[in-house]
Amino acid sequence: MRYLHTMVRVKDLNASLAFYTTLFGLEEIRRHENEKGRFTLVFLAARDDLERARSEKAPCLELTYNWDTEDYSGGRNFGHLAYEVDDIYAICQKLMDNGITINRPPRDGNMAFVRSPDGISIEILQKGSPLPATEPWASMGNTGAW
Repeated sequence: MRYLHTMVRVKDLNASLAFYTTLFGLEEIRRHENEKGRFTLVFLAARDDLERARSEKAPCLELTYNWDTEDYSGGRNFGHLAYEVDDIYAICQKLMDNGITINRPPRDGNMAFVRSPDGISIEILQKGSPLPATEPWASMGNTGAW
């Protein structure tokens, strides 16, 4: 397992970038604009993590800017932690066998979401290429919001 990123939602992307880059010293590694989803993702890394962040895409801070304005309250601006795993099906099965609800099952063999006992959302991503669709995961629907 490998730590990838922590995601936080931001209301003003320019103000947030000024804080995290100019003032705090992080550097922008990559950016993804999604017109259909109406959001921008900006990945930042600390100076000592730049080489790894560029080559391995981790460890990073992901700023998520939703183009439609929204006020985030009650911790809603915190998004999720993300980890890359060797076998997404095995880790999800282990979690399920121990009473953890898989909020977004790994239907595609690539991505799943679970919540910690404290309600922290955790994104689980398959290392490398997605695994082939496998039952029971392939036919599972969402069981909750992540």
